[in-house]
Amino acid sequence: MGFGVREFELALLHRMRDVNAEKVEETLGLIGASRAELREAHAHWTRLAHAPRAPKGAAALRRALGPPPHRGRRPAGSLTCDVLRWPLPTWPGLAYEALVGPGGELWNQWFVRPSGAAALTFADLVPWACVVGDVGASFPGAVQIDGPAPHHWTVDFRHDGETHRARFVYGLFQRLERAPSGPF
Repeated sequence: MGFGVREFELALLHRMRDVNAEKVEETLGLIGASRAELREAHAHWTRLAHAPRAPKGAAALRRALGPPPHRGRRPAGSLTCDVLRWPLPTWPGLAYEALVGPGGELWNQWFVRPSGAAALTFADLVPWACVVGDVGASFPGAVQIDGPAPHHWTVDFRHDGETHRARFVYGLFQRLERAPSGPF
């Protein structure tokens, strides 16, 4: 079995299932994929990641997704990284972005809005409709913190006097929770 765009999307969905199983199940039905196909795509991607001779980092993304339609450069502190982006059919209007360091190492990979952050209202916080950058730009004082697992992020922000926690997987909004009390 090859590993292309569909399999890559399924591997992403497998990780998202931990945070938003209902949305993943709905999407599996829409794209005509089974749970077994989801599990196999995840297992295949994991095997590739650990295979000694398989491409790693951005090379693995290029092998699965093809040449990136968007290539650019972005400053990151005192360094400059390469920016690679691919559109994925399941998430129109967004792009899967990889940031690659000067030595070719993959620094980050997540969903972004290629047109720039969208201005959101609280009601716009709908699963899979926004990315980390949207929430950060729309709620002044929002604080991004590491999530509880690889490729998970959280953003704490205040709205109407309450602190909320937006949960993301690969930078894509999954669900909203009440943030634990603490200094914000």
